[in-house]
Amino acid sequence: MRTAELGPAQRGEALARMAERELDVLVVGGGVVGAGTALDAVTRGLATGLVEARDWASGTSSRSSKLIHGGLRYLEMLDFGLVREALKERGLLLERIAPHLVKPVPFLYPLQHRGWERLYAGTGVALYDAMAFSSGHGRGLPRHRHLTRRHALRVAPCLRKDALVGALQYYDAQVDDARFVATLVRTAAGYGAHVANRARVTAFLREGERVVGVRVTDLEGGGAHEIRARQVVNATGVWTDDTQAMIAERGQFHVRASKGIHLVVPKDRIQSSTGLILRTETSVLFVIPWGRHWIVGTTDTAWDLDKAHPAASSADIDYLLEHVNSVLAVPLTRDDVEGVYAGLRPLLAGESDATSTLSREHTVAHPVPGLVVVAGGKYTTYRVMAKDAVDAAVHGLGRRVAACCTEDVRLAGAEGYRALWNARARLAARAGLHEARIEHLLGRYGSLTEELLDLVAADPRLGEPLPAADDYLKAEIVYACSHEGARHLEDVLTRRTRISIETFDRGTRSARVCAGLMAGVLGWTDAQIEREIEHYEKRVEAERESQTQPDDLTADAARLGAPDTVPL
Repeated sequence: MRTAELGPAQRGEALARMAERELDVLVVGGGVVGAGTALDAVTRGLATGLVEARDWASGTSSRSSKLIHGGLRYLEMLDFGLVREALKERGLLLERIAPHLVKPVPFLYPLQHRGWERLYAGTGVALYDAMAFSSGHGRGLPRHRHLTRRHALRVAPCLRKDALVGALQYYDAQVDDARFVATLVRTAAGYGAHVANRARVTAFLREGERVVGVRVTDLEGGGAHEIRARQVVNATGVWTDDTQAMIAERGQFHVRASKGIHLVVPKDRIQSSTGLILRTETSVLFVIPWGRHWIVGTTDTAWDLDKAHPAASSADIDYLLEHVNSVLAVPLTRDDVEGVYAGLRPLLAGESDATSTLSREHTVAHPVPGLVVVAGGKYTTYRVMAKDAVDAAVHGLGRRVAACCTEDVRLAGAEGYRALWNARARLAARAGLHEARIEHLLGRYGSLTEELLDLVAADPRLGEPLPAADDYLKAEIVYACSHEGARHLEDVLTRRTRISIETFDRGTRSARVCAGLMAGVLGWTDAQIEREIEHYEKRVEAERESQTQPDDLTADAARLGAPDTVPL
């Protein structure tokens, strides 16, 4: 497979080619499901396009708990089918599809009651492991184990002694969700899909009852394009109902948005060698290892305000701090919080008013000829959703098409990753970088790390760390624009890297250097550099203000104080 470069020239070329001739499948929505659908379609030999109104993974798919998991709590709901399916996908991602991006992570579940709770929870975790093993893809993770209180406190000294009588430890997996989506998109482009972000669908093209394409506005270069396709797939997540409204057809189902917020705190604030999973009144709370940080989340509340920029309120933050502090020997405070982010889950609407009880399963529908809609589901099962969506589209094509093969399609950077990991010391010596830097790059780019090292070899200054965000090299900023489709400063600071949530200044101290590096690839003038920095600073200011507000309504109003797009 040829590794695609998603630079400015390739984006313009992709839009032009999509407008030139009729596609077999056009996917609308550049989150994990849309990107996965494009990869599924193109690897079946279909002429495929993918358009996204903003940036890849700019919605739900960059704001998750960053877990690849079977959903242990769904066992308690007796949703065995969903858990079994997700565990199989977890194994495929770890072992075959993306071992460079998906990594094992341990979790400790503190037991608070003697006797019955260990039996009850232990049975559930044992069943979880057994289902993973029976899927044929569960051998990559250690089995669960039972711990005494003394042993649990050695593993997690952060816990209050009176917060547990013992513990269970089990394994799941984690991923940088936005990076995974960007890699999916590049993989699809490498197989021949035409992909363009910042390309907003403004209307569906109709011939009688049939949908035959879309009208797209280029938010970067200006102008509009008509893209015709035999089948259009609506994979717009929480925007599904809004997108459906463009064809003036009542949907066969509805999608409700559930808000989840997360806090990011420095690694030294919680003394533990394992993640934590805690029960709350309605769901569970995770404390997840994240490099030199911890992610604490999440909430699960209904949201019917601005979908593009869901806001975390002061009440949300207090809720998470209160629940995690109930088990910590040294409580967290507001001053410990480096970053906060909020995301929306697309849940299939049901009869219940509580979003925590709505379905995490997905559905696919063919509401009118030429249009397929896919919605719901979990990040972990994106590949299954994509397969089902393309199966429905193929049915509408009316011709023989190859079956789904994405179980065996490795994402860009996966091939050769383990060999490079084993040779990381030699790679570091050759590049003149510390071995820890090479490990960081391999964990983000896999075997594509060699492309970044080529940039450093050509300009050694790119091997320097970013000021105020020294986990990242300057080369990564350049690469984000030249190879990964980043178009704006926000794309780089919030998705290609995670600087916006991993630093107390939320990335404002790195912004100017990053903008300068991006300008060389994107051709920005000095005026555009200043506009990018101003826009990003206003975004951070608005988010900080929203996080001081008492409720969703006032938080949303504060967040909307910053403009959504950067003026050209």
